[in-house]
Amino acid sequence: MERIMNQEAGQAGGTAVFDVVVVGSGAGGMLAACRAADRGLSVVVVEKSGQYGGTSAVSGGGIWIPLNHHIEEAGGSDSYDAALAYLEACTEGRSTPAKLRAYLEHGPRMLGYLEQRTGVRYYSLPRYADYFQRLPGALPGYRSLDPMPFDGALLGAEFERLRPPSPGTLVAGRVAVTSAEAHAMLSKSRGWLGVAARQFGRYWLDLGWRRRTARDRRLTLGNSLVGGLRHAMMTRGIPLWLDTALEDLLVEEHGGAARVTGVQARRDGVPVRIEARRGVILAAGGFERNQAMREQYLPHPSRAEWSATPPHNTGDGIQAAQRAGAALELMSHVWGAPTVKVSGEEKQRAIFVERALPGCIVVNGRGRRFVNEAAPYSEFVPAMYRDHEQTGCSVPAWLVFDATFRRKYPCGPILPGSIMPDHRIPAPFADILVRAESLDALARRVGIAPAALAHTANRMNGFAARGVDEDFGKGDNVFDTYYGDTQVRPNPCLAPIGRPPFYAVRIDAGDIGTKGGLATDASARVLREDGSPIDGLFAIGNTSASMMGASYPGAGSTIGPAMTFGLIAADVLAGGATGQGQAE
Repeated sequence: MERIMNQEAGQAGGTAVFDVVVVGSGAGGMLAACRAADRGLSVVVVEKSGQYGGTSAVSGGGIWIPLNHHIEEAGGSDSYDAALAYLEACTEGRSTPAKLRAYLEHGPRMLGYLEQRTGVRYYSLPRYADYFQRLPGALPGYRSLDPMPFDGALLGAEFERLRPPSPGTLVAGRVAVTSAEAHAMLSKSRGWLGVAARQFGRYWLDLGWRRRTARDRRLTLGNSLVGGLRHAMMTRGIPLWLDTALEDLLVEEHGGAARVTGVQARRDGVPVRIEARRGVILAAGGFERNQAMREQYLPHPSRAEWSATPPHNTGDGIQAAQRAGAALELMSHVWGAPTVKVSGEEKQRAIFVERALPGCIVVNGRGRRFVNEAAPYSEFVPAMYRDHEQTGCSVPAWLVFDATFRRKYPCGPILPGSIMPDHRIPAPFADILVRAESLDALARRVGIAPAALAHTANRMNGFAARGVDEDFGKGDNVFDTYYGDTQVRPNPCLAPIGRPPFYAVRIDAGDIGTKGGLATDASARVLREDGSPIDGLFAIGNTSASMMGASYPGAGSTIGPAMTFGLIAADVLAGGATGQGQAE
């Protein structure tokens, strides 16, 4: 009866009442909702847009979980001391010891709950290394996990409301692949042609589904994670209110102290008051799509349109909590990722792996390299800004390569020239590639110093012959070489640049979300400036300041903590100890 009354109240305005209100339908928010329901609480998830999944849906869906149970299954090993040493070295004191320990203790518990109580399954990546191999406690693989495919047909009508994956994660714009399959095809490792043939064949032979939609029902990456969690919500009867935007928090005074008691929202344009008997979990993403907030907090220049995230991440949760007295942390930091603009698309596309392939360089306007092209994307954008402070010409930067690279490898949305020659590049992609018959002409077309670009290319050619990048060390560690071309020797990340025509691609200082947000404790409670918690208010994911500080230890360092602290928040709201049980 309460569920019916709440649904009617939500549709007609008025007041609805739940134990827990979750704001945001990304992976962290959806897992928190499932956990709260499993602990006996009534819960609603409200989502600003007309599609669910948020940034999680367009992400790789990976999670970075030290000590996870799949490590041993995959033949590896990990230890608490090693993982803690690595986290401490990465975060450099920008996170609290309590948060780091909470993550190491509850991350594996979250994964156990996820796999036992939802349809989401993960597998460990033995060769996907931690990002900073020189730091103590780093592993050459295993801590990053990828979701296994999920059958989107199980979602029924909800399949159409799932935010589509980023086009850059689909082969030929249609066929979904896992990161392992993408790695096999990009690195051309043994059997890669068979991998490609199987996935294309599977897609086109799914005739019944093809009559319904061009979207692949084999969900992978972030779509797999979000699809599995949405299905888990459906089996629990947890309501998801789309087109429901947070306007403010409901705050009441109790005994001289403020308590958050719900949210004021607007559903389908109609005001609705949603009371929360236990508390509110803010999981509404960051502020990367809010230009005013970018200008206030982030390094300049900074543009919302450079982001690779959906357009709805405008900091609503952060601003509402600020009005309730919340403190902020790490506001000058983003989860940086270089991006390229594709005409007509709502968000830019991140350049994750192309930079590691042999035969390309990234240069500033002076024609000089300033970073290891294969560096983790989270380190690449800060390097752009550091160089920009000195030169004034690294934002944007330019990815430069020759005809050999163009023929063999993809670049953003453009397939290798062997598949998509220049004359067959679709119109929306045509502006991405700048082409010229000589390096000198290319430099002049894009505003790079010609002599310096020629010198940089010649220097890289020497490095390629010797197999050693003497300037920035591209290809000298297992992280760099993961996406290198295994058929290129002696360094799979280095090859000469000298065969015309030559190409340049503009690289913007983009992101996959902001890293700063609400200050929280190890229980995900939102804190005031004096360090005291705001009763009834929790924050996870990019609405909260990252527990990773200014760093990014490994692939999945955003979603892993979002789901882990979502689980912790739900347990605290249920009144139980967060350390009890794996999947009770």
